Amino acid sequence: MSAIAATQVSAAGALLAILSAHRTLPTPAAELVETRLSGGDLAWGVRLSLHNGLDHFEQWRATLCLPAADVDHRHSRSSTLAWLIVIGTVHGVPVELVGYYDPAPGEEELS
Repeated sequence: MSAIAATQVSAAGALLAILSAHRTLPTPAAELVETRLSGGDLAWGVRLSLHNGLDHFEQWRATLCLPAADVDHRHSRSSTLAWLIVIGTVHGVPVELVGYYDPAPGEEELS
């Protein structure tokens, strides 16, 4: 097995473990992605995206023990879409947790 395939298998295993352990949480859109690590390197990991409210994002963030201080607020300058994102390590692989929402009028200028 190639090194890339091995890291994809690790990410897939982490995704399965995360979803299996937290069946009662709101269901995220889940995918395997290449994630840029803090040092600039790329690694295969997991992205969990939530589209139905930031309360679902917060439930997942707290459950996965991803630090609230690491949450970043982002928005699209070409639309009203905004999101919160936090990246951490769960089951030995990078995990991106993303919560999308429609900001209140004027909020998109804050970030």
